[in-house]
Amino acid sequence: MHLPPGCRRIGEMAKRKGKSRYRIKDYQQRYHADGDFDPDEAVRKGFIRREFKIPTRELSAGAEGLSDLPRAEGMVLGQFPGGAMVRVKGKQLLCGISGTYRPPEGQSALALGDIVTVALIRPEHLDGKLEIDKDRADGVILERQLRQTALCRPQPTSSRKRDNQAEIFEKVIVANMDTLLIVASPCQPEVRPGVIDRFLIIAERGELKPVLIINKIDLAKPDKTMLTHFQDLHLEILQCSAAKATGLRAVKRQLKGLKSVLAGPSGVGKSTLINAIIPGAKAETRSVRHKDNRGRHTTSTATVYDMPTGGIIVDTPGLRELGLAIEPGELPWYFPEFEELANQCQFRNCTHTHEPRCAVLAAVEAGKIPQRRYDSYTNILATLDRPGS
Repeated sequence: MHLPPGCRRIGEMAKRKGKSRYRIKDYQQRYHADGDFDPDEAVRKGFIRREFKIPTRELSAGAEGLSDLPRAEGMVLGQFPGGAMVRVKGKQLLCGISGTYRPPEGQSALALGDIVTVALIRPEHLDGKLEIDKDRADGVILERQLRQTALCRPQPTSSRKRDNQAEIFEKVIVANMDTLLIVASPCQPEVRPGVIDRFLIIAERGELKPVLIINKIDLAKPDKTMLTHFQDLHLEILQCSAAKATGLRAVKRQLKGLKSVLAGPSGVGKSTLINAIIPGAKAETRSVRHKDNRGRHTTSTATVYDMPTGGIIVDTPGLRELGLAIEPGELPWYFPEFEELANQCQFRNCTHTHEPRCAVLAAVEAGKIPQRRYDSYTNILATLDRPGS
């Protein structure tokens, strides 16, 4: 059987089993094969498989060139192999990705919240009459705008390790949000100030405004000393009970017209909070485990909710507790109470852990810096030399 360029055997193991197969690397070659190769028949018989879910349209027979198609801007709502779901003028469009699309160097290609330019396919090309139209999308992503903010987490680039360490890069989870909503609870599960400290660093690095929401105040009152420490950092704090519908007016007022993303451990009531402030949201909720009062992970896919007062809330998995990909020497910059004292330390590269004449250590001993905050600093510092921390 004659194969077009780009086809290759999937593996020698399959051949030994008598199941030699082929893959078309470029989906468009399925429609532009020369010779006696019939890709549609090969797909039906299982000799080849399609590399992408959604084909791009530049070379589809009968379609106009992308330069002639109308364009519009939209926001990415989610991704899948070979394309993305994009909201354009209130409608959700299934979009392929142009072969000429190139993300800025060193950045992930697409993320939820990205603002992209889409070439809209004309209605006459969406009638499904042609064989090539059966799997066609509603548009093609041509480019994306620069991200104004980004919520990231470190992720190994490969399972291969060098010197017992994996190379790390930062994966953008959500882009172009205004606010990071850090949700915590005084019990079931109990608030962990160290986790909040990590989220504050992540928010500052991504240029997001952090807001701390203490939920479940109907079950217990939050620790006043802890709240005072965070208020001293000029962190905005809201207290509410989503289950009892108390304190929600302030939360709605804070989120009005903004793009917000939820973060916090499982079980603190993020889904319950969404259901309480967005009528008809129907976010799935689960109770905490009684044996240890820990939350159960409920959200499995990123979901975008529209606020009745304007704005959106993004609830996405993987934001229960995030690692940090920063150098140890950068960490003191994210503790503002250290900043004004660092210049008084004897050494310019002081780690504030053991050095003589360290102004930060002296301030901790004198009670000017809370011991809890300093312990959080040393705990985070101890994890920064480990990949994925």
